[in-house]
Order: sequence, then C-alpha cells, then structure tokens
Amino acid sequence: MRARYEVPLSLTAVGAAGLAYAAGFEVRSFRLRRVTVPVLPPGMRPLRVLQVSDIHMVSGQRKKQRWLQSLAGLRPDFVINTGDNLSDTEGVPEALDALGPLMEFPGAYVFGSNDYYGPKLRNPARYLIERVQGRHGLNGNAPAVGVVHNPWEELRDAFDAAGWVGLSNSRGRLKLERIEIALTGLDDPHIKRDRYAEVAGGPESGADLSLAVVHAPYLRSLDAFTADGYPLILAGHTHGGQLCIPFYGALVTNCDIDTDRVKGLSTHTAGGHTSYLHVSAGCGTNRYTPVRFACPPEATLLTLTARG
Repeated sequence: MRARYEVPLSLTAVGAAGLAYAAGFEVRSFRLRRVTVPVLPPGMRPLRVLQVSDIHMVSGQRKKQRWLQSLAGLRPDFVINTGDNLSDTEGVPEALDALGPLMEFPGAYVFGSNDYYGPKLRNPARYLIERVQGRHGLNGNAPAVGVVHNPWEELRDAFDAAGWVGLSNSRGRLKLERIEIALTGLDDPHIKRDRYAEVAGGPESGADLSLAVVHAPYLRSLDAFTADGYPLILAGHTHGGQLCIPFYGALVTNCDIDTDRVKGLSTHTAGGHTSYLHVSAGCGTNRYTPVRFACPPEATLLTLTARG
C-alpha cells in the first residue's frame, strides 16, 4: 500500500517546494540584465539606456521600491519606461517613490493596460488556452466589462512634470549633451489603443538616433516600426513568460510574438528591413499571480554602440 502513495506524495512535495520558491524567493530576486546593441552612427559615443517595465506596483512592496531606487546609481544617459507600472489602485504614490531617483534623468514612457485598468483574478491556464486559440488581450477576446479604472492620470502628470516624454501614439525628443534622440511610441496594442497611422513615417531627420517604444510587442506594431526603418524597438508586457520550464523556456507570451523572443535581445524583419528588438521581462507580476519561476524579475541596461 505504501508504494501506491509514494509517487503522488513526492509530486505534491516537489510542487509545494516549487511554489514556495516561485512565490517566496524568485519573485523578489531582482536582477539587472546588461545588453549591447550596435545601432549608433559611426564615431558616436556609447549611450547607456535603462529600461524598466512591468513594475506592477502593489502597496507595501518595499524591497521592489528600494531596488528600483538603487538603479539610479547606474547613472544612465536616459530611461525608458515601457509601462504597466501599477497593479493596485492605491499604488501610484509608491510607484512614484520607487521611480523618483530615476526621474532625475532624461526619460520617456508609454503606458500598458495595467496602468489604465486594475487587474482581475484569472485562471493562469487561460493563457495557454488563449495561445492555442490565437486570442490575446482584446485582440480576439470580448471587450473588458466592469473593470476597475486606475488613476493613471496621476502617473502621467508626475512623469511629465519630471520632464519625461509621453509617447502614447506620439513622437518626442530627448536632448542629451550635443546628442538628440528621436522617439516614436504607441499606446498599448494589447487593448487596441495603438494608432500607428498617427506616428507613421519612420525615423526623423536631424536626430542622431531614432528609437521605437511600445508596451506589448504585437507583431502588427513590430512590423510597422521595422518596415519604417527604426533600428531598435523597446517593449515589455510578456513578463518573460513568468512561469518558465528550466532548460526549455516560456510557454506563453500573452501576445502574438513567439516564445523564442519572449525576453531579451533579438531581431525582427519586415518590409525589407531588420530591427533590433529588446523585450524586457519586467520586474513585477499581476497582484493575483505573485509568482515567477525560472524567470527572475529584471531591468535592463542597454549600452548602445556604433554600428560596424
């Protein structure tokens, strides 16, 4: 009789240990990813760009706040925030406190769906089902009903007051010491707020570098940016898969990009052009699924160097 129960009990113990690790340790095991991307004109000095994404701030997350504050010690040339700062309607003050030291640097931002709307409790298995069915966000699903609205306007106003450039379906520029960066951004494709026609036209003349920024790396956005000739696209949203299988990787991306490019640096080709793509795995989670496995929370310091 004993053998009959040994395997189920062993699997239960392994599952419990994995859950304890994912919820108790890895979700708070913050990392800095470092990436080099050769996209600058020949002869231009390297630029250091700090990308933060998917903070999903919930009141009381002190360790996350302190870690984000500490990133100011990297002294980046500028900061790009690729959205989903909130997972709590009361989280704006703590999100701004965490980002405060970074807001001393030049920066730009786009918003994600969780900046606009509060999270809802979902069965994680639905992400697998939606992947199989080709449904992601509002792209194939019914519109959200009865959602909680987050005070995103307070975030926007604070970012704008700090001099960060809002890029939701708009263009902007950052001026560094004798260097000008042109930025083109989209509002979140995950909830169909992207309006590429409003920013189409490709990189701007007169700028030393043009970058594209979007929260969710849906293929239609990546295709448009790449076909227009942007050398680098920055995105977030995927959480790197969040619950990954060691030595295999992510099972889902929560959008229509493939799992091979769920996080980190890759390329994207469309319209006869190829762009670098960097997808941040982010440093937070939805408040209802506060676990990560084989996918630690992160921010990325991208060092942009000269081409060729």
